[in-house]
Amino acid sequence: MRPFWRSFWASIFAYVVLSAFIILIINIVVFTVAGSFMSSEEFKISENSYLEMDLNFNIKERGGIETTNDINNPISKSFGVNDVISVLKKAEKDEKIKGILLKISSVNMGMSTIDNLRKSLSDFKQSGKFILAYEENLSLGAYYLSSVADNLYLYPEGMIDFRGLGSELMFFKNALDKLDVDIQVIRGKGNKFKSAVEPFMYDQMSPENRLQIKKLLDDIWGNMTLNIKNSRNISLEELNEIADSIYSYNAKGCLDNNLVDGLVYEDQLDSIIRKNMTLEIEDQLHKISFKDYLKKNTNNLTSKLNLNKGNIAVVYAIGDIISGESVDGSMGSATIVKAINSAKDDSTIKAVVLRVNSPGGSALASDVIWRSIEKTKELKPVIVSMGDLAASGGYYISCGADRIFAENNTITGSIGVFGMIPNLEKMMENKIGVTFDRVETNEHAAFTMFGALDKKELSTFQKGVDEIYDTFVSKVANGRDGLKKSDVHEIAKGRVWSGKEALNIQLIDEIGNLEAAIKYAAKEGDITEEDIKIKQYPKIKNDELLELLSNLDFQSQSKNEINELIKNINKNFSTSLNSKYGKDKFQTIFPFEIRIF
Repeated sequence: MRPFWRSFWASIFAYVVLSAFIILIINIVVFTVAGSFMSSEEFKISENSYLEMDLNFNIKERGGIETTNDINNPISKSFGVNDVISVLKKAEKDEKIKGILLKISSVNMGMSTIDNLRKSLSDFKQSGKFILAYEENLSLGAYYLSSVADNLYLYPEGMIDFRGLGSELMFFKNALDKLDVDIQVIRGKGNKFKSAVEPFMYDQMSPENRLQIKKLLDDIWGNMTLNIKNSRNISLEELNEIADSIYSYNAKGCLDNNLVDGLVYEDQLDSIIRKNMTLEIEDQLHKISFKDYLKKNTNNLTSKLNLNKGNIAVVYAIGDIISGESVDGSMGSATIVKAINSAKDDSTIKAVVLRVNSPGGSALASDVIWRSIEKTKELKPVIVSMGDLAASGGYYISCGADRIFAENNTITGSIGVFGMIPNLEKMMENKIGVTFDRVETNEHAAFTMFGALDKKELSTFQKGVDEIYDTFVSKVANGRDGLKKSDVHEIAKGRVWSGKEALNIQLIDEIGNLEAAIKYAAKEGDITEEDIKIKQYPKIKNDELLELLSNLDFQSQSKNEINELIKNINKNFSTSLNSKYGKDKFQTIFPFEIRIF
C-alpha cells in the first residue's frame, strides 16, 4: 500500500503545484501588462473630439465574450445593438464629443435592428450635434442607415446598391424527382401560406407565397423609402425611379440624384469635420473610436462581475427553438425556461421583458417556453419585445404576454405547422441498388425514411399536425384580447406579416423597440425610469473569466481596479478548474419532429 499512497500524494502535490504555477503565470502577465500602463497617461477625451462610429463588424442582438480558433486572438468581444445604442446615448450627453463620423459599408442585421440604430442616430441629432457619413461603397441597408446623417459623402469612384428589395427562393422538386426522392409533406389544416415546405413540393412559388412575400417586401420598402425621403428630401417617386433605373451604379449618379452630398477622398474628411466643428487649421482635432469610447464608458470589471441585482429582467430568446439546452445559434427550451423561472422567483425582479428574435422551431419546445411565461404572468408582468424576426414558434412563445411590442419591419405571424418525412426508398434502389425488407410485430413498427407512409400513417400524422395547429390558434386567441379563434385562423394559415400590419390585425399591441418595452415593463412594475436596473438572462457561460481575460488593456484602469481584477482572475480561474461545464460530449437526437418555422 505504501507505493500507492506515495503515488497518490505525489499526484495531489503535482496538481496543486501546477495550479499555483498557472495562477502565478497569469498574475505575472497581468502585473507586467498593468505595469506598462500604470505609468502611461489614462485614456482621456479631449476638447474638439468627434466619435468615429465604424460599424463594419457583425452587430448581434446581444454582445458578449467569444472564443475563436485564432491562436493569436483566442478570445474576442462581440458587440450587440445595445452596445452601439449605449455609446450614442453617452456621446449625446458628452460635452467633449462634438459629433459623429459614421462609417458602414454593409450590414449584417435585420431591418428592425437597422431601424433601431437609425432612430438612435436621429435622437443624437436632436442634441444639435452633427452626424457625417462616409464610405467607399454602400449596400442598401448601409445606405438606409447612413441616410439619417446631416451630410453623406461617397468615395469618388464608389457606388450605392440602391435597387429596391427582392427575394429569391430555390426549389428542389425537379431535382428530387430525378433522384427518385419523395418528400411527404403534412401541413396544418388550411396552412396554405406555410411556405417553408414549398421548395420540396413545387418548382415555383405558390400564389399565396408570392402574395405574402410581395406584401412583406412592399411594407419594408415603403418604410425605408419614407424615412429616406424625410432625411434626404427626395420624393418617393424619385426614389423609386432611382431604384428602377439603377442611377446609383456609379458615384456621379449618386451625386446627381441627391443620394449623397459630395464625392470626397478619405483624406479630405478632416477639413469637412473641422468645418462642422468651426475649428481653425491650427486647432488640434481628436478622433475617438467606437470601441475605445465604449470601453471608457463601461462600468469597471468588478461591478460587471458583481452585477447580480436588478429590478427588470431581460430574457434573450434568440435563434431557432430546440428542446434541451441552448447551443450556438439556437435557444434551448430548458435554458430559456430556467432563465424565465430565475426571473420569476427573484423577488427583486418586478417585471420580465422577453426579447424574441427567432424564426421558430420545435413545436414541443415552443410550448414548454410558453408554459413558463404563463406561470410567470401569475406573479409579475411579462412584456415581449420582438426584434427582426418573431415568427411561428417565435410568435408562439410571445402570444401569451401581457403586452407585445414590435417594430415596423419586424417579421412576425407565420401561425402554422408542418411536418416533412422524406421517402428515400426509390432513390436507394434505383440509383445505388440498395433494397430494404422488414419484419414487424405490429403493423407500423418499422416506420423509417425508406418507405412511403400508408394511408393510416399519413392520416395519423395529419391529425397530429392539425391538433398542434388548433392548439397554436387557441393559445393565440386566449392570449390576444379581442380575437376569437375564428379571427386568428383567418389571419394565421401560416402567413407572415410585417410589424406594421401585425398591429392592424391585433397580433401585437404597440410599435416600439426594446427600450420602449423596458419602459412599459417599469411602469407595470411601479419602477420609475431613473430607477431601472436591468438584469440579463440567460447567463453566458464562462462570461466572467472570459470577460476578465479579454480586458487586458489597462489604459483606463486605476490601480485599485487592477488589483481587483487580479483577485477576480484568481477567483474565476480556480472556479473554472472545478467546473463541470462540457461534461456531456455526446448527444443523440431523434431525426424527425414536427416543427414550427
